[in-house]
Amino acid sequence: MGFLRYLVNQVRNPRGLFGKNIAKGMNRGHAMLAEWGLSIIKLNANMTILDVGCGGGANVNYFAKVVTDGKVIGVDYSVASVEVSKKMNREFINSGHVEIFHDSVSALPFNENNFDLVSGFEAYYFWPDLINDLKEIYRVLKNNGILLLVNEGYKCENENKRKIAEKWAKLGNFKIHTPEEYKDFLMKAGFSDIQIFEQKEQGWIASIAKKNKK
Repeated sequence: MGFLRYLVNQVRNPRGLFGKNIAKGMNRGHAMLAEWGLSIIKLNANMTILDVGCGGGANVNYFAKVVTDGKVIGVDYSVASVEVSKKMNREFINSGHVEIFHDSVSALPFNENNFDLVSGFEAYYFWPDLINDLKEIYRVLKNNGILLLVNEGYKCENENKRKIAEKWAKLGNFKIHTPEEYKDFLMKAGFSDIQIFEQKEQGWIASIAKKNKK
């Protein structure tokens, strides 16, 4: 149990050489989840995208290959993850197409109304103040911009998957939510046009929410 708790804390905030290996492992381990989550949105070549909690940089890399005339930025509060992400995206960084920053979702270093899309893959569990952090994302999104959250664990109808998610949440001292709770916390942060997608067999959930400032 002690090692499992250490492992989930490394997933929360990868540190050192072991943390770098965790970040690389998440690139592989979350690949199918990411592919499913990305299938529910439409990208165009000139979008400006921010990936919050970019981890090992696999999703930044995917975005950069699709958004050929735009800009992709990744942020993560783990130094180890930032290093792994920069290495994976070195070519795109050298061309000016990608930037990776060591920063927190709670204080994003960007002007308001800056991004067409903000994504968070397996990240929101670890944000220190969920509603205010979502409001910070809302701030940097353009009007009609989209927030995409994709997560492996939630309070789902699949009992086996739910129990596994609850076990990891207890070990890591974080919360998981029902689809209805997703809608609730996104609405509290100011988002609208909220859509929830479930892959019940796998126990996956994704949400899309829009900044629609009138």
